Amino acid sequence: MTLFDPGSEDAPTERTTSEQAFLQALLDAEAGLTRAQSALGLAPAAAAEAVTAAAVAGRFDVRDLARRARSGGNPVIPLVADLTAAVPVECGAYVHRGATSQDVLDTALMLVAARTLSLVTAELDETAKVLGRIAAEHRDTVMPGRTLTQHAVPTTFGLKAVGWRSLVLDARDRLRALVLPVQLGGAAGTLAAFEAYGAPDPLALVDAYAEQLGLAAPVLPWHVLRTPVADLAGALAFAAGALGKIAADVLTLSRTEIGELAEGSGGGSSAMPHKANPVRSTLIAAAARRAPGLAATLYGSLPAEDERPAGAWHAEWATLRELLRLVGGAARDTAELTRGLVVRGDVMREHLGLTGGAIVSERVSAELAALVGRARAKELLAAAAASARERRGSLREALADEPELKSVDVGALLDPARYVGAAGLLVDRALTRM
Repeated sequence: MTLFDPGSEDAPTERTTSEQAFLQALLDAEAGLTRAQSALGLAPAAAAEAVTAAAVAGRFDVRDLARRARSGGNPVIPLVADLTAAVPVECGAYVHRGATSQDVLDTALMLVAARTLSLVTAELDETAKVLGRIAAEHRDTVMPGRTLTQHAVPTTFGLKAVGWRSLVLDARDRLRALVLPVQLGGAAGTLAAFEAYGAPDPLALVDAYAEQLGLAAPVLPWHVLRTPVADLAGALAFAAGALGKIAADVLTLSRTEIGELAEGSGGGSSAMPHKANPVRSTLIAAAARRAPGLAATLYGSLPAEDERPAGAWHAEWATLRELLRLVGGAARDTAELTRGLVVRGDVMREHLGLTGGAIVSERVSAELAALVGRARAKELLAAAAASARERRGSLREALADEPELKSVDVGALLDPARYVGAAGLLVDRALTRM
């Protein structure tokens, strides 16, 4: 719990990324290793049962472990001592047998990631379903398309919403595709200690360890081959950015002077009673801005020296936890945002007239070129636009005054709803993606 990170508070992922959750993952990694050794006849069944029974986070003091971690640089060292003391004496020798601290901590990181990502992808699935319904409902709701902050040509809100959905599905698919492996290599990644303790086939132990914990079996120990963490960083940062795109659009379109969208229930202001601030979008946008820096730290740990590094590995723990928390909170907030989103199609239609018909000038230019030639069409449009500006009138009125265009249905030509291209078909096609 933190005062300055409201976006992740009370999200489902808060419990999977808490200090207690990390401690439980460390204990699960230790217990899983003893069970894997027992399954291969390298440890007594009684030891596996005893270590598993003792590996309950509530039995250990997180704060005390954190303080004692300073002496060795990581929390596994004091935890192994406490876990060993918590099992019968005859079972103590099978706690952490053959492993190094990084084996346990890396495996715990992957467990925390797996438990968190299952919740995040569930939120993303729900958001995609809601956005699919919104896109279908507003398939033909015409609105101004904006480029470089200005009205460009008409588009539809359905196309915008299905674009959001596409990003959400991209994020979900990237997270689902991640390979989260156990770590087991011993002191320098050779598995030598496990051979010393009687394992005839250390690779079989790696496979058994992965099976015990429901994680992947790596081809190699990855103490300094940080692909799993880097892949996590990239997928999580992408997810934050994808959700941030939705937030950015909602923040823009819910401005007072635009008002095409609104959050279903906005937040209040400490000074201005009239405000209903787009709080969820704000929190998502904040997460999207923080995530790339955290991912950069994780990518910065890739050039790790030797067979096990000093500092690079250590920099990942809190960073990855924060990134998981950020994306978990943003996924929860986006699901809530989309469920309550208010779409004001009437305001969108009203705004299509703000440029007096100029929003479809691209179409008018093409149509007139076919009628009077390209050069003359350009002259007519330039003159009509200048006349509209001078008289503070509309392009419709100015074009209607042109003698050469008396046979043209100017009203139909300037109807924004008739110039949305293949927007509807694009929505239909995008909605077939599951």
